Amino acid sequence: MEVIFLGTGTSQGVPMIACPCAVCTSADPRNHRTRASIHVVMDGLHIQVDAAPEFRLQCLRERVGQLDFFILTHGHNDHVSGMDDLRRFCDLRGGRALTVYTTDEGMSRVLAIFPYAIAERPVSRGYAAFKLVYMPESLELPQGTIQSTLLPHGGINTLGLVFTEKSSGRKFAYYSDCKRIPPEAVALARGADAVCLDGLRPDPHPTHMNIEEACTAAAEIGAPVSYLTHLTHGVEHEAWSRKLPAGVRLAHDGLRLNL
Repeated sequence: MEVIFLGTGTSQGVPMIACPCAVCTSADPRNHRTRASIHVVMDGLHIQVDAAPEFRLQCLRERVGQLDFFILTHGHNDHVSGMDDLRRFCDLRGGRALTVYTTDEGMSRVLAIFPYAIAERPVSRGYAAFKLVYMPESLELPQGTIQSTLLPHGGINTLGLVFTEKSSGRKFAYYSDCKRIPPEAVALARGADAVCLDGLRPDPHPTHMNIEEACTAAAEIGAPVSYLTHLTHGVEHEAWSRKLPAGVRLAHDGLRLNL
């Protein structure tokens, strides 16, 4: 299984507009964060999770050239607004609609933003077409299994995802954009080879886990390695990497895990 971190930043991105702080002016490329999303390759099956505003640029940078289906964790702008650029993958599929797995909230957002794209085929070559499907608790595929669980994120729930590749048995959990990890989500992630958790910033936040809360969740899950994502400009990569407990690391744009 390969996991590509296309983006690891917040809704504002890093560098932020008109911010002269040390992180936003840093020369360290690990401090340059586009909005959070991942691309998972599981026994040759290509799955995209979320589409940030920079999705097109992320695909070009990481040479993402194939996509079999899409998972939208929730309908917030920094996760949904790049979906228009999925049009290219519809072209590559011969004009067939791309399946989008999501929640009821995610479906309502896609319907509101992309009404022209809800069809079996694009209205014309070069346009997107989406087939909206409710994400089941367990999606059984020839290449493996994707399990889902709901995570609290302010007034909505987001999808937490656990990928298990059939050939290798490798397991990866992706829990971004959440305030806490409920007991059932902790249990689902146990035994994972790697986990990715929302770890927004050092200070508390009403709808996201901060770094301390993410580290506590990482210890409870007990994976060999846990990565923090959705990072603000309050997190300088090198300095915070030295502060984190053993087994917890900061993700960065372009990070690739080969599990």
